[in-house]
Amino acid sequence: MTDPAHNPDALLPAEMAAKAEAIGVKKAALPFMTTFALAVLAGAFIALGAVFSTVATAGGGLAPGLTRVLGGVVFSLGLILVVVGGAELFTGNNLIVMAWANRQVSTLKLLRNWGIVYAGNLVGAMATAVLVYLSGHWKFMGGEIGRNALSIAQHKCSLGFVEALFLGVLCNALVCLAVWLTYSARSVADKVLAIVPPITAFVAAGFEHSIANMYFVPVAILIRDFGGREDAAAFEAVTWLGYGRNLLPVTLGNMIGGGVMVGIVYWFVYLRGRKPA
Repeated sequence: MTDPAHNPDALLPAEMAAKAEAIGVKKAALPFMTTFALAVLAGAFIALGAVFSTVATAGGGLAPGLTRVLGGVVFSLGLILVVVGGAELFTGNNLIVMAWANRQVSTLKLLRNWGIVYAGNLVGAMATAVLVYLSGHWKFMGGEIGRNALSIAQHKCSLGFVEALFLGVLCNALVCLAVWLTYSARSVADKVLAIVPPITAFVAAGFEHSIANMYFVPVAILIRDFGGREDAAAFEAVTWLGYGRNLLPVTLGNMIGGGVMVGIVYWFVYLRGRKPA
């Protein structure tokens, strides 16, 4: 009989659900400083994926759809760093609801984790935005990277509440499906291959990710307000108020998409009524 610990086959969905529950319990029990530090890392990792995507989609040269697909492929770097490198990401941690629904994590511990991780992600993403601005990276390619950053943020800050909410729902359904698929993995290669297609899909489709937006909009605000660009006035929606109007509905949508459409659904199918081993 094959030793389960050395079984090369991917885990099946029922086993993935049990793993998701165990991971949720572990995450909810992490000390404050450990959780916060790992969350700062995750915010920075997602921001680095956003930097990569901004560069890859700057300047055109491909059909618009292909450009968006390319941006999604390279943006996958962010979640790969989170999952393989080890970090705490708010959108992925929406899957802790599986352990919560099975009464293995209290409501207080669930909300505590989400609050700490969200704050840490914000610090990591915005700190990366400041570093990227100070580096002058946005001036590269004749300033085309900066213009692309401004265009991305302008679109995000121009979305209505309902649009942003449902774009957030769709986004985190795919993000949490990517994380869910990694629970089947036996190797780093398995995890990378599981992450790329769902993340590429959400970026190419134009869905909204709250933690990515913690980088995309602040770096654009810095470029607009302090970059001395002649076209800055054309991006009137790129403000701190516009940022807040985007972040609130997108965050709520992400919670629904990841926590309900993925977490609660898989709990209902595989864990409902079952006691943990």
